[in-house]
Amino acid sequence: MWALEQPRPPPGRLLADTPVRLLAALAVTAALALVLARAGLLPFAVARVAGVAAGHGALLATALAWAGCGPGARLVAVGLLAGSAAAAQGHPLGALAYLCVPVWLGRTARDGKLAAGGLADPVPWRALLVGTLAGLFLGGHLLVSAALTLGVRLRFDAADVLGALAYDIGANIPAAEGFFRGALFNRAQRRWPLGAALALSAAACVARYLVDPLLPKSVELVVGAAFYLSLLSAVNCWLFWWSGSVLPGAGAALIFFAAYRLLGARA
Repeated sequence: MWALEQPRPPPGRLLADTPVRLLAALAVTAALALVLARAGLLPFAVARVAGVAAGHGALLATALAWAGCGPGARLVAVGLLAGSAAAAQGHPLGALAYLCVPVWLGRTARDGKLAAGGLADPVPWRALLVGTLAGLFLGGHLLVSAALTLGVRLRFDAADVLGALAYDIGANIPAAEGFFRGALFNRAQRRWPLGAALALSAAACVARYLVDPLLPKSVELVVGAAFYLSLLSAVNCWLFWWSGSVLPGAGAALIFFAAYRLLGARA
């Protein structure tokens, strides 16, 4: 397994190299935008853009920092997310701008620049296959369970689904997999037993989604979300531990969230 082949670093702080100043600036900006929007002094669209840039930008910037990228790369990531979120506010297809984020990450990962964060060649094809199968199973189970227990029917609005998937590909999945697997789990499993590292990553990932204001807050949906996200997180941690890459887990997450979007959930 990849994790067993990598040298373990000397004990150190789990959160070392976190870009605290950037995270604080993002939090203050998002909070100020929300306060001004609620006071009627700023359009809520601006507050939503600030929220996307702060939430996903904080996770992705931290993942980049822990992978050894400098301040410039972190600012570019936040800027791309903010610009994409602004484009998405004008029209559902404006969310296609989010696709620039994985393109930029792919270019940045060339020459091994993001190898420490789980973006490097080669990616074992077996891990990609297992990730695909896991995503199909969890996504299919979600659709069947939602139909049988909650009576939810599939809804397909091409523009909405396409926009939501673009958001997942360009913001949701890169931020979540980059931080919770490529950064947090990666560091934790080098310091602690595998089970403890997996539990930390899964708990943090589930907490991130449960505090998301876009998630419906009914008890049934919250419990269901916690269940499926816990399973997805555990599978993706194992895939990273096995392959050393975040891509198999990203594939599983993409298929799962594609199924979720078919339930009519918007970004």
